Amino acid sequence: MNRKITFSPDEYYHIYSRGVDKRLIFMDDNDRLRFIILLLTANWEEAFHLSDLSNWQGATLTEINEKNVGENLVDIGAYCLMSNHFHILIREKENNIPKFMAKLLTSYSMYFNIKYERKGKLFESHFQAQHVDDDEYLRYLFAYIHLNPVKVTDPKNWENKIIPNATIAKKFLNNYRFSSYLHYIGEKREEDVILNPSVFPDYFQTNRVFSEFINDWMEFEK
Repeated sequence: MNRKITFSPDEYYHIYSRGVDKRLIFMDDNDRLRFIILLLTANWEEAFHLSDLSNWQGATLTEINEKNVGENLVDIGAYCLMSNHFHILIREKENNIPKFMAKLLTSYSMYFNIKYERKGKLFESHFQAQHVDDDEYLRYLFAYIHLNPVKVTDPKNWENKIIPNATIAKKFLNNYRFSSYLHYIGEKREEDVILNPSVFPDYFQTNRVFSEFINDWMEFEK
């Protein structure tokens, strides 16, 4: 794989990918759940197959996480799933991002193609990666990634970087299950096992600080 970016230990990267031809990659909540489980299991050094579980849909993330006996390939600080793309904020360890992403995208593509009886690529070529080498930009990404679902409520204004009604947007985010936003506002969830925020700068020492940070960005966009 030829890639202009080099992945260096202890550096941060914004990883994202979308469906080929901008097609939907998540058709229902079960698809999103599968991807979230893979964010956990694809991050393990040792191979793990969900088929080893008698009922992966009935298993909790806590129970699945007990199957891991090794180190994680990367550290995940934030993520968000949208209908036709996703975002992940990652801290590299030892050139493990390509391995993690290959496992994640291959596993999910196989699941999706079998379920929907299709063939071919699901994602656009290689995943996209941006090196986050600026402290302010890294902090901004915690807002950008977590605010992505707002576009569902108002696509036209989102494209113009406008959030006209912060109250509606905040209510929607508080009920959106498929990102790490709820972790940062203090809701305890099983999805927390995916994250390792301790290796990221301590921008948000309390949940209130994070909420105020998101509010500030909503007002800024407005």
